[in-house]
Amino acid sequence: MKLGFVVYTAIRMSTLPNTDLPRAAPRPAIHPLMGMVIAVLAVSTASVFIRQAQQDAPSIVIATYRLGLAALLLAPVTLSCQRAELRAMGPPQWGLALVSGVLLGFHFILWITSLEYTTVASSTVLVGTLPLFVGLLSPLLLHEVPGRGLMAGMALAIVGGSLMALSDACLLRGLQFTCPSASELLYSSALYGDGLALLGAITGAGYFIVGRRLRAGLPLLAYIFVVYGVAALVLLATALGAGLPLWGYPRTTYLWFLLLAAVPQLIGHSSLNWALGYLPAAFVAIVFVGEPAGSTVLAWLLLNETPTWLQLLGGALALSGIGYASRKL
Repeated sequence: MKLGFVVYTAIRMSTLPNTDLPRAAPRPAIHPLMGMVIAVLAVSTASVFIRQAQQDAPSIVIATYRLGLAALLLAPVTLSCQRAELRAMGPPQWGLALVSGVLLGFHFILWITSLEYTTVASSTVLVGTLPLFVGLLSPLLLHEVPGRGLMAGMALAIVGGSLMALSDACLLRGLQFTCPSASELLYSSALYGDGLALLGAITGAGYFIVGRRLRAGLPLLAYIFVVYGVAALVLLATALGAGLPLWGYPRTTYLWFLLLAAVPQLIGHSSLNWALGYLPAAFVAIVFVGEPAGSTVLAWLLLNETPTWLQLLGGALALSGIGYASRKL
């Protein structure tokens, strides 16, 4: 299935009449912002776990285990507690769940692969532009026209993201800024990784928008079980199609797989999906603004990836722009 067709399907299905999907549930006793705080802490560990697993396993295999193990761990609880809710799902809900799962699968394929070519800091900041793409898709999916605040924040974030991308190929020494030739820059593997991370942000935005619509009328366990399961199948098909081995890795690698499924996926992403039942998708997506900071700190402490001044400047501009734009949504 082509990525463009998946995004188009998400747009069409998200604009269908909302007859089968009730409005969001009343705010729970625990404030949804607490779920977002937990999500930030949990998803920030993903880049470090992935880097450790990438020493022995291909990126697509890592993503396949992450979603596959998460779905398997959810299966007994979901089938025990929310079997009736799964049976009650109508065709519109199943269609949206399938689209959401496919988008999530592509999101992980693109983002995790980007970490093979670029730094944790650049990858996570560029994936952190996800809230801006939610804002860009809002006129099509939510019939909301972006305001001046969103456009100004977007422009600032684009400048910052460009500096982050250039930091992988260029050097800033004092006041001197040196870059390779244009042809060398265009074919830089780091910039290729940055492009993959940006595409991961776009597919992630679609996943959030579709998820917001579906979570309004579907309990958390039923939703994430179906979506994680579909994403796992997409990743498994991709791994098998590429001829990647699924077995024979060191025991420590399987430990990293399990940690990825348990912490950033089951705790992090599930906390985000829980919050989608009570908060707008654009607001929940802001959690990705906090991920680069946590990931960069962990990468500095555990992977010895010291951010450059250009990365710090670009990251500050990008995060400031995203934060400002998200405030206006």
